Formats: sequence, C-alpha cells, structure tokens
Amino acid sequence: MTSRERVRAALAFREADRVPIDLGGNQTGITKRAYEGLLEALGRTEEISIMDGVQQLAQPSEDVLDLLGVDTRYIRANAPASGGGSEKEELIRGKPHSSITDEFGIVWSMPRDQGLYHDITHHPLAGARSVRDIGAHPWPNGGDPTRFAELGERARAMVESTDKALVSGISGVVFEFGWYLLGFARFYECLAMEPGLVEAVLDRSLQYWLDFEAGFLDEVGPYLDVICVGDDLAGQSGLMMSPEVYRRLVKPRQAKLYALIHSKTNAKLWYHSCGGVREVIPDLIEIGVEILNPVQVSARGMDTADLKREFGKDIVFWGGGCDTQHVLPHGTPDDVRAEVRRRLTDLSPGGGHVFTSVHNIQPDVPAGNILAMYEAARTFRPATR
Repeated sequence: MTSRERVRAALAFREADRVPIDLGGNQTGITKRAYEGLLEALGRTEEISIMDGVQQLAQPSEDVLDLLGVDTRYIRANAPASGGGSEKEELIRGKPHSSITDEFGIVWSMPRDQGLYHDITHHPLAGARSVRDIGAHPWPNGGDPTRFAELGERARAMVESTDKALVSGISGVVFEFGWYLLGFARFYECLAMEPGLVEAVLDRSLQYWLDFEAGFLDEVGPYLDVICVGDDLAGQSGLMMSPEVYRRLVKPRQAKLYALIHSKTNAKLWYHSCGGVREVIPDLIEIGVEILNPVQVSARGMDTADLKREFGKDIVFWGGGCDTQHVLPHGTPDDVRAEVRRRLTDLSPGGGHVFTSVHNIQPDVPAGNILAMYEAARTFRPATR
C-alpha cells in the first residue's frame, strides 16, 4: 500500500498492511534537542529548521521521515503580513530571554540559557474588566488573505508529487485562547464570577477561527486528508471544568466551527486535547470530531483497551503509541518496544488507529528509544479482529 492508502484505510476503520505512522505535526512532532540527538545517532548532519518556535519543534527532513516510515506530510498557513511573531531579546528576572509577541499580543518567552520552550509571560487581557474592554482589544484578522497565498498550488503539488497523506497544521483553538489572553487564574475566576467576559473572549476567538478556516480551506480543502483542530480541555486527572460548563460554553462554539469545516472539505476532522477527556468523547463525536489525539495513556480514564472497546467504532485514535511521560524518556529500548506492542495490540486491530507517540517527543528522550519506537511500529503486526 502507499502511505496515502494506508492512512485512508485506517481512517475508514479498515486494516492496512501495517499501522500508519505520523511525525511532524504541532502535537505529533519532535523537539529540537531530541532531533539533534537523533541525527547524531544516525550519523547525519542537517541544518535544523524550527517549525514551531513556541514548542521548539524541529522540522524533520524528508530523508529522516522516510527512514522512520512516516506516512504523513503537513501543510500550514503562512505567517500573516499584518504582523505577529516578532521576536526580541529581553531581561526577565535578570536573565536574558527570547520573547515572541504573537498577533494576539500574547508574549511567549524562553530563557536563553535553557532553551526548551517559550511560555506565556504576558496575557494582554489580564486587566480586562468589561465586555467593552474585550471588544477594544486589537483582535487580528483570521481571514487575512496573505495567510493563504499560493497554498492551493502548494497543496496540489504535494499531493501530485508524493504518495503521502496530507495533514494540516493545528488550528481552531477556541477555548485555550481564553486563558492565553486573560491568564489562567483570571480565566477561571471569570468562569465562576464573570462568565460574560469569558463568553466575549470565546466569541472573538471563534470568529477569528471561522474566518481563518474559511480562507484556509478554500485553498487546501480539496487536497487535505486530515484537518487538525485542538483545544486542551483536560489535565492529568480529568476535565479542567465540569462537563456541564463545557457543554454550555465551549461545545456550542466548537460545533459552529466544526460545521463550517465540514462544509468546506471532505478531510477528516482531527481533534487534539491532552489529558483525561473520556467524559466528553461522546460530545466530541456528536459535534463532528472524527479523530482523537494524543490519547494520553497515563491520564485518568485513558486506558487504550477500554477506549478502543467503547469508542473504537466511532472515532479514530491518532496517537497513544508510546507514553511520553514515563516509558519513552525513562525506559530502555526494550521497554519502548514492549509499550508500542501493547498499544498497537489495543488500538490497531480493525483499523481506526494512526501511530504516533503521546504528544511531542521531548528533549530528554534518548535517540535509541526514538529509533526503537518507530522500528516497533513499522514491524509489529497485532492479531486482527
């Protein structure tokens, strides 16, 4: 089978010749330090491009993707000409930092002497006290056409020149932008005490993404196999709000966005949320989510065998292939192989599974474990169902 056929079979709940393998997305990527170690282990020298500055994710080369057996390739929107993404040097607590100001006015900073990730150091709506304050914020234009210039031609060329499945970058982050902008503590204070402020922020975030998806999918919608959206709803022990609050405030806005996406493309809708999201998987299915990522196996309620048994006919699992919190960084290569075999046995029979690690490969993961993970994914064949 070709890579594209392999991925499409899995998305249609059919078994392929082997499980499809993914690497290179914003939540299925590899950090720069881990990639440097991998290149060293492979005896390769490359100039490393950073495809996600905040998370410090490397762009794997075509040679490395082919060597690992990766079946996907990604296409992302351009940076808008209207601004955002500017980087500067600044002192925070007396230490030099690299700081990125995005188009929403959120500032992300990373210590120069540590260099793992950028974290938020400025929430531009932290001082907002009214809906008028929310409206007065300089909201960016999600539909800025410079984001989408030449994307259609690029997508068509990728489809015609490769046999890989075409996947989009992450988008549609309606809920998370609430606390990016207000601050985490302030967001949850408002959720309890001033829900009107939260709703105003969510509505403006939603409008940004409605405009973005309309422009993006007008260009690449005919060529995509998978369109990626994401909103972290949960932590290690479960949802970060009650299911009732999710269903009242977040779900209707997500439903509106996902309806627009489905009207613009036949690509499968891929949804990312870390943590224990089991309680709302039926809600996600109801509003049009067809693929769940990252399947955080160490979180509450996220046992892979149970998930496959309960939801395996209704949603594709994209991830869950190896625990990145414990096994991948701290186990031996044999531990990694055993973990991969376990997760493939749980998730892959009957199709409906695309293999990748649980979230990005972190900086402390040994290269030997990365190679063991992909070797096991390429070669292990669980019993069919």
